[in-house]
Amino acid sequence: MPLSIVCLLATFLLLPVVKAGSNKKLAAAESIVVNSTNAPTSKLSADEAVAFSIYDSLQLDGLGLSKEAMLYAYTGQQKLEENGVVGNPDILTVCDFSQPSDQKRMYIIDVKNYKVLLNTYVAHGRNSGVEYAQRFSNKIESLQSSLGFYVTKGTYFGKHGLSLKLSGQERGFNDNAEARAVVVHGAQYIGDQRAGAAYMGRSFGCPAVPQQLASKVINLIKDGTTLFIYHPSQQYLHGSTILNS
Repeated sequence: MPLSIVCLLATFLLLPVVKAGSNKKLAAAESIVVNSTNAPTSKLSADEAVAFSIYDSLQLDGLGLSKEAMLYAYTGQQKLEENGVVGNPDILTVCDFSQPSDQKRMYIIDVKNYKVLLNTYVAHGRNSGVEYAQRFSNKIESLQSSLGFYVTKGTYFGKHGLSLKLSGQERGFNDNAEARAVVVHGAQYIGDQRAGAAYMGRSFGCPAVPQQLASKVINLIKDGTTLFIYHPSQQYLHGSTILNS
């Protein structure tokens, strides 16, 4: 079958999943169909096409972010927006815990304007692992990180200074975040000043960021944006109702 006919058929397969008025998603989907001969076009949704478009346009692979993390983060964010729980859908934060803690594995992305607003360090929980996060829990006092999707709330001043409340959106994975006081806050135990250490410091389960960047991070993502903590844990990837709905 001629290539032009294949591309045309694949494009029509994508049309039903494109939201009304979403020209960006349609353009991205068509671009993926035409330009990526290895892509599984018959199964590619419009949200997935946009995720790949953002990833490639911003060259996020060069910043260390895995393509899978971006795909899951964006498609999950769109689901949360459909559910009416996201107040600001323009900003998406991805914490890629498949990377070690001495890499800048937090990515704050403007998905509307295709910009990386900030790429910095983020800590995992003390009992999740040392250099790599490998164990995760939703239990109170576990001192482990919790995977999945969060929606940011308001700020407050606590023992770590300016901090940001998080609402865990996934039952059984992170819905105890507020009860555990899992928040975004600044910490001296993570950042460039720890670059020579064996590993970065760890939190009690919070996605802590370098103290000198805490205010910037918090003000970028507060008040209703999506934060996604990713790890290729099969238990999470198969159990997440957001990713599998």
